[in-house]
Amino acid sequence: MLRGFTIRRVGGRTLTVYLPVVFIALVMLFPFYWMLVTSLKPIQELYNKQASPFTVLQPTLAHYRYLFDKTLYLTWLKNTLIITMGSTLISIAVSIPAGYALARLRFPGAATLGWLIFVTYLVPPTLLFIPMMQLVSALGLTDTIWALILVYPTFLTPFGTWLLTGYFRAIPRDMEECALVDGCTKTGAMVRIAMPLAIPGILSVFIFAFTLSWNEFIYALTLVSDASLKTVPVAVQAELIMADAHMWGEIMAAGLLGSIPVALIYSFFVDYFVAGMTAGAVKG
Repeated sequence: MLRGFTIRRVGGRTLTVYLPVVFIALVMLFPFYWMLVTSLKPIQELYNKQASPFTVLQPTLAHYRYLFDKTLYLTWLKNTLIITMGSTLISIAVSIPAGYALARLRFPGAATLGWLIFVTYLVPPTLLFIPMMQLVSALGLTDTIWALILVYPTFLTPFGTWLLTGYFRAIPRDMEECALVDGCTKTGAMVRIAMPLAIPGILSVFIFAFTLSWNEFIYALTLVSDASLKTVPVAVQAELIMADAHMWGEIMAAGLLGSIPVALIYSFFVDYFVAGMTAGAVKG
């Protein structure tokens, strides 16, 4: 009887847990598999309607060699990394004190200000890129990497502030109050007590900002036109698509290589990301 119950329990878990997880994993990983297969196919096989689209008969690295030898792909990767890290660090540096102030300091309109900051994040970039172009032009930063480094925090900081506000509120005040009694300043309590405890939330903001900056398209398209300063998302669209001709092998190779940094970030810090998002959503 116990054995039958165990078998039914295992069978139930297989149907309700394992199979759905496997199915979701396959669905999520399929785009990466498709990019890999397409990037390894020679041109003859790529346009052969009789060949299976899911397998490679004669793998080749010609598309990857074209990317590295005939295009500025490494330069695009470097630009994307510099812009992403710069804007991410600026966003974190602003979000931490802003989130701490909204969570700990009592001043008139704090709650309203917190919601206004979050609503700012909800404004779509399609409504803002024209005034942003005018502002960047007035500052003389058009067609420079600094234009993107300084513009990206305008949509990264509001969400980071909102998330960290919820995370700081989840941290008990007692330890900070003890530090204040011992002579520590508000800034010292934030740096020495609150920030170490808020590491999961800070890493969540880092992952969020890194991902959005890495994949951003509209501002990178409108604010930078020099081919040597473009980011990967824009350069792939601009340099590998010529009128009606799509270089599918090179496009898929560029997309696959460009997705690796984001995938690595998520794989190493996914636990912190989930913890930070949960705290920010529940406690905020």
